[in-house]
Amino acid sequence: MNETNETRKTFDIRPCYTCCHPNAKGTGSTVRFELHPAHDTVEGSVFITFATQKTIGSYENGQRILPTFDWANRVTVRLSLNEVAQMLEVFRGYREKMCDGNGLFHRTAKANTIITLEHRLEPTPAYMLGVSRKDVEGELKRINVFLSMPETIVLSEALASGMLYMAFGVPKVIVRPPKDEPAEGQTEEQTTEQKALKDVA
Repeated sequence: MNETNETRKTFDIRPCYTCCHPNAKGTGSTVRFELHPAHDTVEGSVFITFATQKTIGSYENGQRILPTFDWANRVTVRLSLNEVAQMLEVFRGYREKMCDGNGLFHRTAKANTIITLEHRLEPTPAYMLGVSRKDVEGELKRINVFLSMPETIVLSEALASGMLYMAFGVPKVIVRPPKDEPAEGQTEEQTTEQKALKDVA
C-alpha cells in the first residue's frame, strides 16, 4: 500500500560541513559546522560539533568498512557572530592564534569550555581547531582537529558568506498594500497627503 501525504513522515535536515580525519591508530577526530540563521529576535550562530574516532576502517569480503566517530560523546559549542569573525581573523592571516592564543571561553552551569584556533606550519601548513571542556565534576575532554588548507578555504568562504544570514536572517517577502490603498493603521487622508507631497517633490 502506498503512503499518503498525510501518513508520510518528514524530517528537517540542516545542511552542514564536516571535516573527517580518521587514522589507522583510531586516534583521529572530526568536526561539523552548522549554520543557524537569525530569526525573530534571536541572533544567528554557528554550531561546531567535535567527536573522536570510534573505530578504524577495514576491508571485509572485498568491501570497505568506513571508520566511525563517537558522536554520542560529542562536544558542541555555539559561536556568535563576533566569535565567527574572530575565527576569520586567523583564517585570513590577521592573527596566528584566536584571541591571542587564549581561545574563546564559554561558561555554563554544566561546564567551562575553551575553543582554540591557530595557524600551523609543521608538519604541513594547516590550522588546528580544538575544544577543551571541563564539567562540574572535574572531567576534562579535549579534541583537536587539523584542518587542511583546502578545508580551510572552503570553511573560511562558507563562514564569511554565512555571516550575512547570521546578522539578518533569511530574507522574506514583505507583502505591501497597493500604492493607492492605505496601509494598515493609515487613514485615507494620510495616503492622499503623501501622494500630494510626492507630486510636489
